[in-house]
Amino acid sequence: MSDSSRDTAQGAGWGSAEPGAYKQLMPPHVRKVSWLNPATLWAARNGVLASWFGDPTGRTRGRWVARRQAAGVPADKVFRREVPDRFSFMVIGDTGEGGDSQYAAVPGFLKTGRGTEFAVITSDVIYPVGSADDYRNKFFRPYRDYPAPIYAIPGNHDWYEDLGAFMRVFCADTPPLGPTPRPRPLGRAWWRALLWHRPRPTDGQHLDEARTLRSAPGQQAEQPGPYWALDAGPVRLIGIDTGLLGTLDAEQGAWLREVSAGPRPKILVTGSPLYVDGEHHPCPIDGGGTVDDIVRDPEHHYVAAIGGDIHNYQRYPVNVDGRTIQYVVSGGGGAFMHATHTIPRVSVGGVTERDFRCYPLRGDSLAFYSHLYARRLRLPGLGLSESEATAVIAERLGIEPGRAPGPDTRVTRRTRLVASLLGAGGRPDRTSRVRLPVRKTYTQLFSPSSVTYTPPFFKSFLRLDVGAGELRVRCFAATGNRPQEVDPPVEDEFVIPLE
Repeated sequence: MSDSSRDTAQGAGWGSAEPGAYKQLMPPHVRKVSWLNPATLWAARNGVLASWFGDPTGRTRGRWVARRQAAGVPADKVFRREVPDRFSFMVIGDTGEGGDSQYAAVPGFLKTGRGTEFAVITSDVIYPVGSADDYRNKFFRPYRDYPAPIYAIPGNHDWYEDLGAFMRVFCADTPPLGPTPRPRPLGRAWWRALLWHRPRPTDGQHLDEARTLRSAPGQQAEQPGPYWALDAGPVRLIGIDTGLLGTLDAEQGAWLREVSAGPRPKILVTGSPLYVDGEHHPCPIDGGGTVDDIVRDPEHHYVAAIGGDIHNYQRYPVNVDGRTIQYVVSGGGGAFMHATHTIPRVSVGGVTERDFRCYPLRGDSLAFYSHLYARRLRLPGLGLSESEATAVIAERLGIEPGRAPGPDTRVTRRTRLVASLLGAGGRPDRTSRVRLPVRKTYTQLFSPSSVTYTPPFFKSFLRLDVGAGELRVRCFAATGNRPQEVDPPVEDEFVIPLE
């Protein structure tokens, strides 16, 4: 097995390494997503409009669900897949950017995914706005050689065009919704409707042609709707749709309570992680209660909750009344990297630094961003070596680093200044009120500019192996370099009892 980022700097993708062969999978001309382009930001405006003028996704989702039930989908939205006694499946999140960082994860995903029964995409299948025209090069082409079905739950970007393309691809080519009633003039709904981004009339004309890239019988998949429950062997996977703003409508909340009942072990798949960046986000349900209330209920027998949306890997093993629920962030499947060096020293839900895991390691994240902005701002002094970044992160957080820095590495005034400028996290007892908005601003504004076209990319995906009374979960890394492409390293591994 190859070195991971916890073993060596080379295992993290640093140093001179042969680039991987992933570019051979890419189309000749890639239309790159620029997250600093005003046109991209304007096209993705629906999330802001929903927060200003009210979120319409609950009503729209209800119409999609009604359309599927009229087509004969069971009301409980449970479907089944016959699998062997021991089987495996893949989980990958926030995939659809279409550039180097997405395709760099594909060879390792295909190699690690050999013999798996199916895969699940946890969020944001297509960037920037879920357009049907983007599915060819951001879904069908990269995963054309994955031989099994792929199921998905939508992320907020899939909702930016009211989920039409997602429903066509994953839900049996569901016909488009009819026009919505015209709102009263000058009210909040009127302003929202006036400014709302909608798909082009010609969007998706070539979707049938794109489907031929994944047309083998074993690749075909049909799911009941944007949220669903899948029974496979001894486990039930439950996928929820958190829409534009990371919440559940009352109808979906009632459904979630119903399908969560019973002794079968359950895994939640959500577009909004419940523990992330050292914080607890329980996910409110319209009308009262939260998703995490349902997950924590001992009668529901949840063993894990896996969320996308944040573009890295994190794990929080939370003790709930004497049993451990694994809360995982798995959104490193292809989009720009969200920083991990901004995560403060973890102390949440009883989870401390000793139990917390993340990929990339915080030091690698800080080194990555320091070199990125050193190049873009033409300030060579801003760049930190991976060893310097690892050492200053260990000092700021008061932790044992995931990988030891070099023996001659020193933390200097310069490295401390760079860490502060780039929003590096700190200890809870030293975190000022100023630093919290710095971290939030860094994640929201600076991370999208981290799109690069050279390794290391720090991408990741999961393989879950269901065996006799246990579930083995491994997080694999993809850097874009040849060594990690040939032999994807394991960045985290844990076993969950199912009995």
